[in-house]
Amino acid sequence: MNRLPFLLKDAGLAALIAFGLALPLAGFRLPDGASGTDLGFRLDWVAAATAIVFAGRLVMGLSRPFFMAASEGMAPKFAAVTRRLGWSGYLLAGVALVLPMLPFADRNLIDKATLILIYVMLGWGLNIVVGLAGLLDLGYVAFYAVGAYSYALLSLNFGLSFWICLPLAGLFAALFGILLGFPVLRLRGDYLAIVTLGFGEIIRVILLNWQNFTGGPNGISSIQRPSFFGLPFTAEPAEGITAFHDFFSLDYSSFHRVVFLYYLILLLALATNLFTIRIRKLPLGRAWEALREDEIACKALGINPTMVKLSAFALGAMFAGFAGSFFATRQGFISPDSFTFIESALILAIAVLGGKGSQMGVAFAAILLIGIPEWFRELAQYRMLAFGCAMVMIMVWRPEGLMSKRDPTVRLKGNKP
Repeated sequence: MNRLPFLLKDAGLAALIAFGLALPLAGFRLPDGASGTDLGFRLDWVAAATAIVFAGRLVMGLSRPFFMAASEGMAPKFAAVTRRLGWSGYLLAGVALVLPMLPFADRNLIDKATLILIYVMLGWGLNIVVGLAGLLDLGYVAFYAVGAYSYALLSLNFGLSFWICLPLAGLFAALFGILLGFPVLRLRGDYLAIVTLGFGEIIRVILLNWQNFTGGPNGISSIQRPSFFGLPFTAEPAEGITAFHDFFSLDYSSFHRVVFLYYLILLLALATNLFTIRIRKLPLGRAWEALREDEIACKALGINPTMVKLSAFALGAMFAGFAGSFFATRQGFISPDSFTFIESALILAIAVLGGKGSQMGVAFAAILLIGIPEWFRELAQYRMLAFGCAMVMIMVWRPEGLMSKRDPTVRLKGNKP
């Protein structure tokens, strides 16, 4: 009971902050009246928001000792369960492989699953920079944009196919990752985050204003679709059938192209995962993890932090470029509005909430943070509320990430878990 005055004061402060934010955001409205636009008030909304924040903060404070005790008691058991969930990755991959063949799989479900896989791939790419190397990157969407625009411009101007543009988009994005890495070699923490944030905004502004090259705010349309080993999915006007359906003697269905794109991004995502798992066991991957733990100790051991940071930025950017090229060919249209800071924040949230360095955690976080808002899209204004609730629940229950516990990449000989 001695904590009650402190908790009431803390809840009152939180309610005061909520009142200050809710008053300008939700307290006023501009309805159309007979003489024009009128000024209206929604003080009941402000009062409700303030009361909810006060009650929620007070309940969280009162229940915190209980949850802390339960968390401490369940931590060893949860860690043991996490170590035994190695098979869950294979199970999730198996479900992803057979998803389009399931009876309830329709175009809407496959489209949502494709979008989730894009963010899974982006989360795994950013996990190299943030989770393994410990470098905070708030401008990761810039490399995503470079990959998308590289593919679109190469395809439209030179007539190159998706399979030729895909590695080129990754190389261009990796080059931009190196260009970003050089100026920030001596920066850490918040300063590094500010510079990477500025880099992402610079790329977006360039795409927005260089109209002769990028199309400016109008973007780029009519982007070429990928083909299946040279068999396009574009229907011939005269026959109403594609080369793909004609070769396999199939009836025409636009759903086949959706399934093909789904398996394409699934292949790219699994390749990203396999690459990350393998490279973590190599000297470069161990150098990333050592840099994350203590940069000064790395220098003392003879590790070159410059090359380690550049390699992390380059490889992480390369996978963002691959994902960007797929995004461009899937959408058929790109514009600077698709590569805002919100995208970087979302990808970073997936990497952090999943657990730094955890591949499976990133996949589960992408399913939660992308899947939940997508399934709540029909609720319009409430879908972002569902997104915020999911993030809050993860931060309250698992502040270190969904799967923060993982086995060491390398064990000493004879050292058993």
